[in-house]
Formats: sequence, structure tokens, C-alpha cells
Amino acid sequence: MQNRRSFLKSSLALPMTMSGGSILGSLAGFNAQAADTSGYRALVCVFLFGGMDCHDTVLPYDTASYNDYADIRAPLLDTYAALPGGSTRTRESLLALTPLNNTFGARQFALPPQMSAMHTLFTQGRAAIVGNVGPLTEPTDRAGFYNNSAQLPARLFSHNDQQSTWMSFAPEGSQLGWGGRFGDATMTGNLQSVFSQISLAGNSVFLTGERVSPFQISADGVPAIRLIEAAPAQLGSLLRDHFDSTGANRSNLFERDVINLSRVSLAANDTLGNALLSSTAINTPFPTSGLGAQLRAVAQTIAVRDTLGASRQVFFVSIGGFDTHSTQAADLPGLQQDISDSISAFYSATEELGVANEVTTFTAADFGRTLTVNGDGTDHGWGSHHFVVGGAVKGGEIYGDIPVSQLEHSQDAGNGRLIPSLSVEQFAAPMGSWFGLNQQELNTALPGLANFTAGGLNLFV
Repeated sequence: MQNRRSFLKSSLALPMTMSGGSILGSLAGFNAQAADTSGYRALVCVFLFGGMDCHDTVLPYDTASYNDYADIRAPLLDTYAALPGGSTRTRESLLALTPLNNTFGARQFALPPQMSAMHTLFTQGRAAIVGNVGPLTEPTDRAGFYNNSAQLPARLFSHNDQQSTWMSFAPEGSQLGWGGRFGDATMTGNLQSVFSQISLAGNSVFLTGERVSPFQISADGVPAIRLIEAAPAQLGSLLRDHFDSTGANRSNLFERDVINLSRVSLAANDTLGNALLSSTAINTPFPTSGLGAQLRAVAQTIAVRDTLGASRQVFFVSIGGFDTHSTQAADLPGLQQDISDSISAFYSATEELGVANEVTTFTAADFGRTLTVNGDGTDHGWGSHHFVVGGAVKGGEIYGDIPVSQLEHSQDAGNGRLIPSLSVEQFAAPMGSWFGLNQQELNTALPGLANFTAGGLNLFV
């Protein structure tokens, strides 16, 4: 088990890991928001890079629907069956879901056997499923898609562009994410705004706002910070003086901003480091995977929230490997188990910390995948199904829509690519409201929200 000192050496942000947005943010100078920042709230985005197959995650379970699914996916199911222990997608192997309020009539759904921990959270009312979510400009169906009457998001089916669109409502090159805009609205509730947005997966646009920027930490080692912390005393001192620009006297305003940013990062690094060294260890066991390590680091950071003076925090973690054009049967089950076990462990850690009702975790991804298969894999899709987990979540429910496992229905863009029934804005809005934003702030953070029916998802107690 990783102790606090090893976590400190391997995970603290090195100087200059705050994005350039923090320089721009310091120049923005607009009025403070009026969000409710009483108590503590945290949002944790688990991004599934590559686009996880929603059809292979929330599966049809009633006999008629499963048979439709099996007919279309026969080649992939044959590949599953041929693997060692290959019963992982037979109807009998699936974990049936029993929503508290069934809105799907005779249709039933299930999770794959590798997601037993998520299934338990769902059964306990701690996890919900939100069906067929994705980027939309306006409500769209098959007719509007094919006759070009619907305004569509730019560059559909492109990994980088749809990752960016999920995070920021615009393709690659976008500057501001909705997690960052949530941070803009609530940053005044934090004693140090630098700890508002924390990324364990690089410099994510999702966390970048007008006034807040990602503060990067790592769960698996950052060589530069090790150079400072682990180097011989004299060298470590020289490195710190370099990053601190000791003795520098610059007349150029941009150079001064860069130096100030470096010093802010170093100071924040020291603050977080000292807080972690004095914190109580978390006893909850986590998977030894990259995602497990990231979520453990999030839990350890949440544990020192009072020391950091943090009232509102947004975290970003990620796992990749979901671009399963081939070998899906071999690769996807292990990834699904990692997601399930890691999020379940994280939820248990929030219970241990006494903040289960104050932390909400949710998944996001580039897109879903096609219902049709290309042999042993699937291709890029659009809408997808996602999980929302937390003590304040109205769990044990399936929200939104899960289209039938057939082709050419009203939400099929071809080959079983789901046209989203819910926009990302509709998915994000209840989380923003729970986080403390009022309606005006939600409209600012989610600029396309007005294009969709208000008062959609009632995700929280």
C-alpha cells in the first residue's frame, strides 16, 4: 500500500503545471459569482478515452431484446465464446438490473459480469445509469440527421474533436471546459483557488475556466518533482531556485506573469505536500491499476480539503484503451472491471472519509460505438450510456433512454450509432446545480442548455 510520503514524492504537481489559462484568468477581472459554496462538494470526472462500447456495457436482458442484440452481434459474441472461460456475454452470465421505477415496460437491462462492483452500487442505490448521452447542438433524430435539417456538432466520430466537444462543447482547440466554468462560479468559496481544479490526467480543457486552471498531480510519478525532492541537497536547492526564479527582476509583463505562475505552483506544491504529510492514511484498498491509483490520489487530496481551505473541487482522471476496432472481446472486459472496481473503491473511500454525500463521480467518453460489428470489434459511434455514483445520487435508476438493440430506429445514425437522446448539457446541468450553481450560472457554464428542455434529469436527492 502506498504511504503518504511516497504519494507525496510521486504525485505532487511540479512547477508550471498550471495551464496558461491561469495567466489569462488573472487578467480577466470579471465579477465574482454568487454560487452556493456552503459545506463541501466535489465532482470527479472519469474519462474513458477511445470511446467505450455502450452496447457492451448496458446490455439488453429480456429474452426478445437480447435475441435482437445477439443476432446483430453474432460474430463478436462468437469471439467472446471462444475465449478461455468464454461465457462473458451470454444472457445467463449477465447481472440483471432492477430499476426502482421501471420506465421501459417489458424491456430489461443488465451489466456484464466484470462490473459486479458497479452492479452492487446500483442495487444499493449509490449508482445511476444515464442512457444515450452525447454532444448535441439541438434535439436530433434519424430523419433530421439524414435530411440535413438538424444542426449537428462539428466533426462527429473524430476522437480528439469529440473528446473536446464532450468537455467543452467545441472541437479540438477549444479553450474553456464546463468543469472549469463550474470552477469559475464557485472558486470564491475556496481559500486558495489553485486547488479548485485538480487533474491526474494531464492538462485537460475540461478543468479550464476563465479564472481557474488545472493543478496537475500524478499518481504514478513525476520525474521533475523527484529531481527537486530526491536530489542531493545542493542540487535540489539550485533546482528550486531555478523554478522560483530567485533573484529575477524582469521588466517584461509577460515574463513577470510566468515567474509569478511558477512561484504560485511551487507554493501550492508545498501547501499540498505539507497537508498530505500530516494527514491520516486512507485504509480502503484500491485496485493496483492506473485508474485505481488516480482515484486513490483523489481520495487522499479530498482528505486534506479542510487544510487546503477547499469548499468546491473538480477532479479529472482517465483510463484509455476503448478504441476497440479489434480484439474487443479480449480487451474490454478487463477495462470494465477496472472501471467498476476502481470507482467502487473510491466510493468506499469517500464513506471512510465521511464525505460520500458530498462527492459525485461520473463517467464520460469520446462517444459510444456501433451496434454492428466488424468481426472482433466495433467502430466509432455517438451517444453512449454513463454512470453517476455518489451518496447524494438517486441511484438504482436508469435515466434518459436506452434505444432498442435494432437498426434503423429513430435514434440510429447508421450501423447502430446512437443519436443522443440527452445532450451533454442536460447531463451536466443537475451536477452543476448540486455543485451550487444557480440557473443563471448554469446557463453561462452550459451555453447550449437553452436549446433543450429544462428540468430534465432529477439525479440528486
